[in-house]
Amino acid sequence: MPLTVRPATPADVPTIVALVKELAEYEQAADQVVATDLSMLRALFPASGPPAAEALIGEIDGRAEGLALYFMNFSTWVGQQGVYLEDLFVRPTARGKGLGKALFLEVARISTARGCTRMDWSVLNWNTSAIDFYKSLGAKGLTEWTIFRLANESLTAVAASK
Repeated sequence: MPLTVRPATPADVPTIVALVKELAEYEQAADQVVATDLSMLRALFPASGPPAAEALIGEIDGRAEGLALYFMNFSTWVGQQGVYLEDLFVRPTARGKGLGKALFLEVARISTARGCTRMDWSVLNWNTSAIDFYKSLGAKGLTEWTIFRLANESLTAVAASK
């Protein structure tokens, strides 16, 4: 049962979208996914300019079973870039085999290779297995911060206001 973690390629885009949809279903938000193969292809592998995000594919016995999708962010307090791990997902049937940890560790290695001193991500409060996993690796929850979001009509309305 060899585990492999590798950078995603354009040929992986349908698999990435499928894994994102499976993650959304797991998080009870399947109706919120609007990403398509085309939108993901343009974001991860643009014709020009830097990608909006990068992805790693986790495989067991050559079959894609997991995904880590991340992008660069910036901390004004640190004065340098960091990595934001947007999604880390392993199919339920492939869990417990070390693939999630392998994906996470590879993102951490990429972060340090790029000179980053921190890596951030969000976890749903009810996802205690993920929280326990991250804590086992030394991560700390930032309970003093609250995430806010403007989306869709709210974002459009604010952007149009004076």
